Amino acid sequence: MDYFLQSVFAAYKLLVEFDADVWFIIWTSLKITLTAIVVSSSFAIPLGIWLALHQFPGKRLLHNTLNALMAVPTVMIGLILYGLFSRQGALGWLGLLYTPAAIVAGQIVLVLPILLSVTLSAVESGDGQLIPTLKSLGATTMQQVRLIIQELNLLIVAGIVLAFSRAIGEVGAAMMLGGNIAGLTRTMTTAIALETGKGEFERGLALGMMLLLIAFLLNGVLQWLQNRQR
Repeated sequence: MDYFLQSVFAAYKLLVEFDADVWFIIWTSLKITLTAIVVSSSFAIPLGIWLALHQFPGKRLLHNTLNALMAVPTVMIGLILYGLFSRQGALGWLGLLYTPAAIVAGQIVLVLPILLSVTLSAVESGDGQLIPTLKSLGATTMQQVRLIIQELNLLIVAGIVLAFSRAIGEVGAAMMLGGNIAGLTRTMTTAIALETGKGEFERGLALGMMLLLIAFLLNGVLQWLQNRQR
């Protein structure tokens, strides 16, 4: 027990004294995840609204597929993208493997089904008169998308928060695609695995504490959004 308490104190000290290596890893994780969320949101949210606005064969199948993709293990995403980004792969010429861009790509693939599913569900479960009203007023598709985002902004932001929490805690794809390179692709989750394996428990614990703090903050945001929605 003394060992654990000493490790907690040492981890806390690393954070409050702004240990350069620890905080660089934290910044790398946040930067990669924020980039993935911005890119995927700018694509998935308008697409999700567009899909909700239109009826087409296979829409129910699309819903089921998105739900299934949300449960795909992250290591499987890493395996597929590793095959594409490796030197012999179809996208090997891009030179993305073991770079931050590769981790960003993995996180985009990870969160796209979440953002699409949440956006689709938000639009379809919203005010049933909203879409017919917009269409009767002659709004174009782009105008409908913009107005729906304004109307359902809290639900959409909740989906973004959920996607962020899923991406920042991911380890399998980040390890495979980024290689856990110090000063370049080492994220909080991959560093925790490395530091613990090296016996540097307090450094792994410091990063784990930060991940836990982020999880609490994200949960607080979700609770606030749910209260605003009521």
